Amino acid sequence: MSQATLTPPRSEIPVERTWDAASVFETPEAWAEALEALVGDLAKLEAFAGRLAEGPAVTLEALAARDDLSRRLGQVFVYAYLDYSVDTGDQAAVARFGRAQSVYGQAAAASSFVEPELLALGRDRLREWAESDPGFAPYRHYLDDLTRRIDHVRSSEVEELLGLLEDAHAGPYATYSGLTDNDLTFADAVGADGETAEVTQGSVHALLGSTDRALRRSAWESYADGYRAVRNAIASNYATAIKQDVFSARARRHPSTLAASLHASNIPLEVFDNLLATFERNLPTWHRYWRVRAKLLGLDGIEPYDLWAPLGSDPPELEYEQCVEWICEALAPLGDEYVATVRRGCLEDRWIDVYPNQGKMGGAFSAGQPGTRPFIVMSFDGTAVSLGTLAHELGHSMHSYLAWETQPQISSRYSLFVAEVASNFHQVLLRAHLLETIDDRELQLAVLDEAMSNFHRYFFVMPTLARFEQETHERVERGEGLTAELLDERMADLFGEAYGPDFSFDRERVGITWAQFSHLYAPFYVYQYATGISGAHALGNGVLAGEAGAAERYLDFLRAGGSGYPLDLLREAGVDLTSPEPVEETFAVLSSLVDRLEALAP
Repeated sequence: MSQATLTPPRSEIPVERTWDAASVFETPEAWAEALEALVGDLAKLEAFAGRLAEGPAVTLEALAARDDLSRRLGQVFVYAYLDYSVDTGDQAAVARFGRAQSVYGQAAAASSFVEPELLALGRDRLREWAESDPGFAPYRHYLDDLTRRIDHVRSSEVEELLGLLEDAHAGPYATYSGLTDNDLTFADAVGADGETAEVTQGSVHALLGSTDRALRRSAWESYADGYRAVRNAIASNYATAIKQDVFSARARRHPSTLAASLHASNIPLEVFDNLLATFERNLPTWHRYWRVRAKLLGLDGIEPYDLWAPLGSDPPELEYEQCVEWICEALAPLGDEYVATVRRGCLEDRWIDVYPNQGKMGGAFSAGQPGTRPFIVMSFDGTAVSLGTLAHELGHSMHSYLAWETQPQISSRYSLFVAEVASNFHQVLLRAHLLETIDDRELQLAVLDEAMSNFHRYFFVMPTLARFEQETHERVERGEGLTAELLDERMADLFGEAYGPDFSFDRERVGITWAQFSHLYAPFYVYQYATGISGAHALGNGVLAGEAGAAERYLDFLRAGGSGYPLDLLREAGVDLTSPEPVEETFAVLSSLVDRLEALAP
C-alpha cells in the first residue's frame, strides 16, 4: 500500500454515489430562504402563548403550528448537517450547520410555552379533550407521556431559558467534530515492506483490517497517538459536555444524568443495571474468543490491533452493488415492497453517501426527517465490515421510512432505545442468509469476521463505554474534576478487566479510546447498542424460524415509530427487554459463533 491510496477529495466522488441534497433543497440559496421563512414564522407559534386554556380548538391550532415548524426545522437541519458531515472542511457548509443549530435553539425557545400550559390545564381536562375530540387522536400518546413527565417539566419561563440554551449546549459536540473530523491529523502507517499508507477517519478501519500485522499496528498506534496529542483539549471539552448534562438533569429535577436519560424513554433503571451485570457475567465468552482468534491468526497472543485482522488468508474485496444485492436477498422475509424500497434507496434515489473522501466524518449514521429521504453517510471500503455497516444503517433508514410514512409528525420520531433494534435486525438476517447460501470459504470467514466485529463493537466496547460513562457522570455530579490522565487511566482499567488476564495491551493507547467516540456526547446512548442487538436477535430469530406473524409484527413495530413507549412496542413485537433473558440469549448466540470459529482453528 502506498501514498497512491490517498483519500480522494470530495470533488472526485461519483455524484450517483453521493446523497441527493437537491431532493431536500435545490440550492444552498433555497435552503437559506427556507430557514429565514422558518425564523419569521416562529412568531406565529409564539402568538399562542397564554391562550391554550381558551379551549381544545385553540390548543389543536397551536399543536399543528408547532408540528409544522418541527417538520420544516427538521428539513433545514438535515440539509445543513449532512452537507457539513460529508465535507467538514467546506467552510460554507460549516457556516450553514452553525446557523441551523442556532435556529434550532430559537425554535425550542419559541415552543417552550406549550408543555407547561398543557400541564396547567390538568390531566382530567386533557383526557376529556383527547377522548371527545377526534382532532386529538394523533396526540393521545404524546399527552399521556407529557403527564408522565409532569414533575420534570418546568414553568414557561424556565422552559424558554432551557430552549435558548440548546444552541450553546451544542458547542462541545461541534467542537469535537470539528477537531476530530477535520483538524486532527495522523502519521502515515508503515507496512512490513516499508510502504506507507495514509491514516484518516475514512481509511483507518480498512487499515486495521489488513493482513499485514505491521501495518495494522502502525495504523492503530497512529490513530491513538493522534488523539493522544490533543487529549487535554478533548478531555476539557468532554468534561464541559458532562457538566451541561448535569445542569440539564438538575434543572429538570432529576436525581442524576442517568435517571434523566432513562426517564426520557420511560426505561426503568433495572434495564441498564441488568445489561451491565449480564455483560460482566459473560466476559469469559470474550476471553475464550481472544484465544480462538489468536489461534486462527497463528499468533501466540493478540493485541488490540489484531481484533479486526481478517481471519481468512485472502479476504474478498466486495463491490457496493453486490453488497446491496445480498442485503436485498436477506431481507426477503420482510416482503417484496420492503425489499424494493431498500434497493431503490441504494441504487436509484441516492439515500447513501457511499465512499470516503477528505474531510468526511468518521463512522456511519442514518439521518433524515419527515419530508426528506432517510439518508446514510458512511465510508464503504469493500470489506465485509462495510457490508455489515451498510445493512445496519439501512435498518435505521427503513425504520425512519416506515415510521414517517405511517405516523403523524408528533409520533414520527422513535426513541434511541428502539433504533438499535432495527439496525441490528438487518445484520441478523444478512448474516444468516450469507452463512446459509455462500460456499466460498474466504467469504464465509469474512462473514463470521464481520459478525464478531459487530458483536465486539456493540456487545463489548459499548457496554465498557457505558461503565466508563456512568463513572464519569457520577464524578462530575459529586463535584469532582476530570482530567485527561484520569480518563485514560479509568478507560484502561475497564478495558483491562474486560479483556481479561491473558490479553496484552498498551495501556496508554487503549486508554484514549474514550476520546474516539462521539457517542459519549449523547448521554447514556452507548448502552442502547447492547440492548438493541439483544432485541434484534430475539425478533430476528423468530422471523428466520418462520414463526407465524413474526415478520408482520416486526414491520408493525417499525411503522409504530414513537407512537408508544419503547418497551411496550418491543413487547408487542415479541421481546421483553426489562428481563436479562434476551441479553443472555444473545450471549449464547455469540458463544455459538465462537464455537464455529473454534472448529476452524488449527
